[in-house]
Amino acid sequence: MSYLDKLFNLEGRVAVITGGGGAIASNMAEGFVKSGAKVVLLDLRKEATDEVVAKLSEFGTVVGKAVNVLEEGVLKSVLAEIIEEFGKVDVLINAAGGNMPGATIGPDQTIFDLDMEAFSKVTTLNLDGSVLPSLIFGEQMAKQGTGNIINISSMAADRVLTRVVGYSASKAAITNFTKWMSVEMAQKFEGNIRVNAIAPGFFVGEQNRALMLNEDGSLTERGNQIISNTPMGRFGDLSETVGAALFLVSDAAKFITGTVVPVDGGFSAYSGV
Repeated sequence: MSYLDKLFNLEGRVAVITGGGGAIASNMAEGFVKSGAKVVLLDLRKEATDEVVAKLSEFGTVVGKAVNVLEEGVLKSVLAEIIEEFGKVDVLINAAGGNMPGATIGPDQTIFDLDMEAFSKVTTLNLDGSVLPSLIFGEQMAKQGTGNIINISSMAADRVLTRVVGYSASKAAITNFTKWMSVEMAQKFEGNIRVNAIAPGFFVGEQNRALMLNEDGSLTERGNQIISNTPMGRFGDLSETVGAALFLVSDAAKFITGTVVPVDGGFSAYSGV
């Protein structure tokens, strides 16, 4: 095995990815299974993971399970299934999350129009949906004495993005939790369990396409604002988040914990001037 192959070797590792039917998770799954890892996708929608499994099974071991990441008992049960089948959990990627209209301030609204019920649902989904799996699968990693957790933060965590107040608050909390848990795990488990996050920049998907692009493919006003503040001058491709994840869980990053890696084309570095 060459030096680089050994440094980045993920062969035989078991990676659990929540939100498994989503765009970020499915791209992560492809990268991990093609790197020799065994991938377990967790999603509330079993049919969504079935599509990913059908697409990726030719490259290696990938399975999908119907799981609500906000239900502790269900998570513990599926962990037991994974341990019985694979014997360990090396990687957890918390990719479950999302937004909803009530937690977003519309162009003709103010903060006083915020729907607190929707705000609570968004923060619960994003924050609790990362914290709870981290506790359940992190405890298994503690028993093993090794493991890696990757959370999904956002540009909205550190930069004020208008309108998305609920999403921003929950992603900021995820960034803080990532740093907090990284310290906890490093101090109490001999530095062998690492916790990091990836902060994606702007990627056009089905959920945000209408915000970014007009029907003719031209940029909307918001799309123009984003591109003008992204030094690389383009939206990202979700496949471009995969390399960061593969690096963070590899031995090449074994002294890296508590960090948030932006994959954003320079958006977070740019002042706008």
